[in-house]
Amino acid sequence: MKTPLRCVAVVSVLLPACCFAEAFTIEQVLSAPFPSALTAAAHAPRVAWIFDHKGERNIWLADAPDFVPRQVTHYTGDDGQQIASVRLSPDGKTIVYARGTELNKADTSANPLSLAKMPRQQAWVVNLGGGEPRLLGDIGCSEEGCEDLQISPDSKTVIWPAKKHIWIAPLEKKAEQLEELLGESNTPRWSPDGKRIAFRSNRKDHSFIAVLEVATKKITYLAPGTNRDAGPQWSPDSKQVVFIRQPGAEFKRPLIPEFPRPWSLWVADAQTGEGRELFRSGTAMADSLPLFGFESLKFTDNGRIIFASEKDGRNHLYSIDADGGPAKLLTQGDFDVEEVTLSGDRQSILYTSNQNDVDRRHIWRVSATGGDPQALTKGETIEWNPVETSDGKEVLCLGSTATSPSMPYRVTPSGRELIAKNAVPPEFPKAQLVAPKQVVFKSEDGLDIHGQLFIPKNPAEHGPALIFMHGGPIRQMLLGWHYMQYYYNAYGMNQYLASKGCTVLSVNYRLGIMYGRAFREPPNSVWRGASEYKDVLAGAKFLQTLENVDPHRIGLWGGSYGGFLTAMGLARNSDIFKAGVDFHGVHDWATFLPMWADNPDAAPDVKEARDLAFKSSPVASAAAWRSPVLFVHGDDDRNVPFQQTTDLVEKLHAQNVDLEELVFPDEIHDLLRHGSWIRAYKATAQFFDRKLGARSGGL
Repeated sequence: MKTPLRCVAVVSVLLPACCFAEAFTIEQVLSAPFPSALTAAAHAPRVAWIFDHKGERNIWLADAPDFVPRQVTHYTGDDGQQIASVRLSPDGKTIVYARGTELNKADTSANPLSLAKMPRQQAWVVNLGGGEPRLLGDIGCSEEGCEDLQISPDSKTVIWPAKKHIWIAPLEKKAEQLEELLGESNTPRWSPDGKRIAFRSNRKDHSFIAVLEVATKKITYLAPGTNRDAGPQWSPDSKQVVFIRQPGAEFKRPLIPEFPRPWSLWVADAQTGEGRELFRSGTAMADSLPLFGFESLKFTDNGRIIFASEKDGRNHLYSIDADGGPAKLLTQGDFDVEEVTLSGDRQSILYTSNQNDVDRRHIWRVSATGGDPQALTKGETIEWNPVETSDGKEVLCLGSTATSPSMPYRVTPSGRELIAKNAVPPEFPKAQLVAPKQVVFKSEDGLDIHGQLFIPKNPAEHGPALIFMHGGPIRQMLLGWHYMQYYYNAYGMNQYLASKGCTVLSVNYRLGIMYGRAFREPPNSVWRGASEYKDVLAGAKFLQTLENVDPHRIGLWGGSYGGFLTAMGLARNSDIFKAGVDFHGVHDWATFLPMWADNPDAAPDVKEARDLAFKSSPVASAAAWRSPVLFVHGDDDRNVPFQQTTDLVEKLHAQNVDLEELVFPDEIHDLLRHGSWIRAYKATAQFFDRKLGARSGGL
């Protein structure tokens, strides 16, 4: 791995005087189809994935040994209708999937085309032997597990959660509701023998793991208590279920102090409901439930249960015998594990991590019984979403580089091989892209902050610079095209801005993933003090050390949490940040407290918490806001309420701040239409051209 640049060393590069010329268009840099949801059949050497090509989302298929891609669905047009939860039947003969978007609080799906008739989210099935997609039923997505389609082991029946209950449909018929329990039923999982379904029954302050016998409809609760149980996984013999247990809700707890989130692993008999504890976390904050706890929980075919823990400060994998005993550490070192999946024979684990390459991802394999992990990929590439064919002969993944867009690959002993060789269009400007440099600089309180520095190919002296901040905030930008489409688009936008002559620094501020738990959960952050803003300031100071950057022409942009940090920069430091573009940012944390606490008005420190949340928000410093800003927001945003922008806009109008708006009626947080992204990014570039491009106007 190359040694990162540090702020003590001045990088001597030159930039053009303004951001007017472009080497390629934003349409060209976002012209490649984005792949996602790679999945493999359990008993057939076949894989499938989604390609989103300029807003046209379709399912593609490839078979061993050649893995020549072929298109399965043929939806056309940039209609904003997502495809998700793609599942190959175990025999590889059928695909089921969800199409449409989740419901908002008014129980309506997104309608980004503003159609007179509202679209619906629905479950569909395709027979891969021939035929068109056939409707199974409406999904009616809730906040938890709404797209979680699951096909039975005999490949004949599909289940999913919808309208607070579990629904079932034979693949040749439409769906019917399976149960009418209290609360909300979600995350259904078939037993390997296909006779039972385990799922979570959420009662808000507590939740149970339930098992339903398909033939008799008998319900058995597994070791029920006052706890919140979730994440059921079946044993290979269909006799046991392992799940994660957390304490039930406790009212009137103070809001400002942060509390540990203890958890434990339980295993229960699926017929009797009797359960026992396998593993219990410590009571320290660092031993709280790990970020990827539910995704990492696996029941292997050699009697070992895989789980994640951050008790040593990093997210690592452990295994424990289903009969009990000590847990065995499977991964060890100064890195974090992210994705976890079972191998084809279900006796080892494929996982992604940033081991030996902190700002990229690579694929590793480790036996469930222990031993040294084996690196399957390495180098200046990025890999994610690994799957192994049922015969164990092939590992496939999605991957990218700094200049190659995300695509499906086959992993080989010598590296990886592209399997969608004709998917990248000729207009994609690979040769004109830059490889961002890894940089590390210090925040004022001593934290090492990682970033990616985009330097234009043809630099000139003293040009403008931009800081980009990701959303989440539990995210990490990488030294290449990203594995999440939102940040894939943002990476392409940073490349486009660099092509126009702007230096761009993407800052991985504290609260982000893959630098350890202490970095992800720092003190006095978010609404409790916004300490992460120090890292944005540190990024600006780093840029000011570069000879190619005009310190009087630094701007910033970002979306969601990055929008919040953009607004913070403009509100607190218009003296440093001369312009900003705020995509759907949070502007007043105090309005979110009722959403985060079970009963905030009953908390003993509710007044202090609201005061602290307000002071940690951009609105608290709005009176000092002087720099021009562009706000971009969809008014059907289900993550950050549109009112967060309307309120701040009115405050800034009152003090005559130079502001512009780009509002997308009926769009959601993660803009659904490709055309919306193109329009938003064009507006962003034009805004920075006007506000930072010329030397006149006091910039």
